[in-house]
Amino acid sequence: MTKPQTDYTAMMEKWRLERETALKTARAELIAALRALGVTEVIAEYEGYGDSGNVEDITLQPNEVTLNEALSRQLEDFAWSVAYNQHPGFENNEGGYGTLTWDISADSITLDHADRYVECSHSHGEGL
Repeated sequence: MTKPQTDYTAMMEKWRLERETALKTARAELIAALRALGVTEVIAEYEGYGDSGNVEDITLQPNEVTLNEALSRQLEDFAWSVAYNQHPGFENNEGGYGTLTWDISADSITLDHADRYVECSHSHGEGL
């Protein structure tokens, strides 16, 4: 009996669509909650390296608005997911970092991202 072939392309596409749907849902929930609190802008600083990472800081405008713990965690998860969706694997090795800026009024996200890497210059000489 032959083993059925796995369609990895279809599997990857399914996962991509699931991620996009989850991001759209989270975005809709967050924007409603943030607008209700009067938030006009979110700035999230994130960093990853050595196979892990997290959102380092979130700043809200106006800055006197405070989020409860659950909403704060949801916003951190969303910011990380947006960055990861655009730059998958950026937390590996030397990693990457960036700033997500979300204009809540216009519902527009800007992602300023940088990847770190190691550069190597190699030479080989024989019989010199």
